[in-house]
Amino acid sequence: MPNSWTRREFLGASLLSAPLLGLSSSLTAAPRWKMPFKLGVITDEITEDLDAALDFISNYSLHYCELRDIWGKNIMNLSHADLDRAKHMINDYNMHVSDIGSPIFKWNLPEMPARPAARDEFGAHFTEQDSDRLLLQSFELARFFGTSKVRIFSYWRVENPEKAYPYVRDRLAKAAHLAGQNGILLVLENEHECNIGTGQELGRLLKDINSPHLRGNWDPGNAAMLHEVPYPDGYRHVEGLFAHMHIKDVKKDPVTGRLEWAPVGGGFIDWKGQIKAVYDHHYDGTMSLETHYRRPDGNRVESSRESLLGLLKIIHEET
Repeated sequence: MPNSWTRREFLGASLLSAPLLGLSSSLTAAPRWKMPFKLGVITDEITEDLDAALDFISNYSLHYCELRDIWGKNIMNLSHADLDRAKHMINDYNMHVSDIGSPIFKWNLPEMPARPAARDEFGAHFTEQDSDRLLLQSFELARFFGTSKVRIFSYWRVENPEKAYPYVRDRLAKAAHLAGQNGILLVLENEHECNIGTGQELGRLLKDINSPHLRGNWDPGNAAMLHEVPYPDGYRHVEGLFAHMHIKDVKKDPVTGRLEWAPVGGGFIDWKGQIKAVYDHHYDGTMSLETHYRRPDGNRVESSRESLLGLLKIIHEET
């Protein structure tokens, strides 16, 4: 495919681009460097064409994918035929599904709705009345794709999240209990547009609920969007409490001062420190590149490639 590289092409290009990317020439010695993490990519960050996304991931010798949107539909809305088709493709690429990227609880808290705003719902338009059905459906999807993990959220962020906290805590504790009855692990993402958005907020809730069926999905990029220093500050609150991780970077526009997404290694998040920390602490959970960054030309494949190369460089240097 035009937008995919073979392993040999990737290694050769890495060597040629070393002066630009700062890549060590030792990275080209792939047989002497074993990936220390269960690393993958959220497929729709590359393309919603699942076959093309899996081809991209496998060409970098990665073996994990996270499923959210496929063929223009949220995973919760896929037909049985499409689910079967997706599973066959994933098996053909010898890939593992890290988790089901569900949209559960990415809607208004009934007791305290957030102000109306344009938000990216990734093709999902659900409400609280759908929650129990969607939880059970997500558990079935997890089993179908051979994973035990389902990603969830904490309702759209209100002006004062502290007021919403008791409702969020109690509802997620109930969901964790249901997950435990079904042999599923819920991973709660700290999402900057939701009530649990920072490492401090995530750590607090996980400790308060204290359930073996609810862990974190640590996302330093989202924490940065709420002006928390992700590493080391946010990480201190979640260390040892998360089973999945999202990787993206953030920078500040020098003109407007606004925060925007960046390729990994091209922003202000201390990814070198964060990667070294999870490596030193023997992190054995999964992690996904969640590109978000877009090059000026808007090319999603090449944006993901740029971000992944930045991440691989950091992993190679810090492990």
